[in-house]
Amino acid sequence: MVSAVMTSKGQTTIPKAVRDKLRLKPGDRLEFLLQRNGTLVVVPKNVPLSALKGCLPRPERTVTVEEMNEAVVEAAVERVERGLR
Repeated sequence: MVSAVMTSKGQTTIPKAVRDKLRLKPGDRLEFLLQRNGTLVVVPKNVPLSALKGCLPRPERTVTVEEMNEAVVEAAVERVERGLR
């Protein structure tokens, strides 16, 4: 895992290993997505999708389309149930 320090002005430097892996260059735009669990996802906006290959670990097993559809339905039902409470 790599880390960085934030300055008093809220600035930080993206570690070289990350810049290299994502093929980032000066002027590239980044999008910051804060997940509900507190995880921050940084998405490069000027990088071709092919540059992201290998950033995530391989899944432990493959998932079928049917399993994905079931998971989507289950998540939707959970959201509706939470909203009704």
